[in-house]
Amino acid sequence: MDTSSFADRDGFIWLNGKLVPWRDANIHVLTHGLHYASSVFEGERVYDGEIFKLQEHTDRLIESARILGFKLEQTAEEINEASRQTVAANKIVDGYVRPVAWRGSEMMGVSAQNNRINLAIAAWVWPSYFSPEARMKGIRLKLSSWKRPSPETIPTKSKAAGLYMICTLSKHQAESEGFDDALMLDYRGRVAEATGANIFFVRDGVLHTPTPDCFLDGITRRTVIDLAKARGIEVVERAIMPEELADFTECFLTGTAAEVTPVSSIDTYQFTPGTICAQLIKDYDNCVRRKIAA
Repeated sequence: MDTSSFADRDGFIWLNGKLVPWRDANIHVLTHGLHYASSVFEGERVYDGEIFKLQEHTDRLIESARILGFKLEQTAEEINEASRQTVAANKIVDGYVRPVAWRGSEMMGVSAQNNRINLAIAAWVWPSYFSPEARMKGIRLKLSSWKRPSPETIPTKSKAAGLYMICTLSKHQAESEGFDDALMLDYRGRVAEATGANIFFVRDGVLHTPTPDCFLDGITRRTVIDLAKARGIEVVERAIMPEELADFTECFLTGTAAEVTPVSSIDTYQFTPGTICAQLIKDYDNCVRRKIAA
């Protein structure tokens, strides 16, 4: 995996209709999206040269833009084709795709009705970090002091850049204390999600996961729910209170980056990654790589 600065790499980025050299894909410092967070994005995985659930990601990007009050110049079909072109141009086999749309620099101020809506798509190599065996050791989470906001205060159904400010704050705080990530509660004090992934718990063979009423119903989340149901595993979506964490035996995160990642602890609460975690890791890998499960 390339560890050089994301501003200084070889390759190409699709920007407003054409592929440009990576280092030339720049915007002005007075871009509205930078100052006022009028920006939406997606995170997508490439497996064996194909973007997993591309159409669902593109549809969500367009819907996120609509929620923020702007319309992309490109159709869904054009965005899909541009995404494939970007992956091909960078010769990505296993990697990550980042489409991002934002209001430009034509007007500077809270109001920016006449600003151009820009779209860029980047892709880079990003293989899976862990083998299933390594992942089964689990990661450590810390409860964050920041909470997911109410849908009445911010557009929680969009994948908007501004929503991730508290995620960065939460993860930095957790990492500074030796944890891998943070678990965020919502504005009501209920369990919500990690900083960039949804969360699941296991009790007596049943999966429990928070109802996504103030955070994204992740594409990976929905995929894993379908895989669990196909295995005959009961899935319960409900409000989960933090004091319930002591009652669960397994815990894992799901997301484009996280895939299916078991959790070994949340603060003082301990979990043992077990058979359900292992099975869903295997099933998810089979799904994204189009293998047939035994």
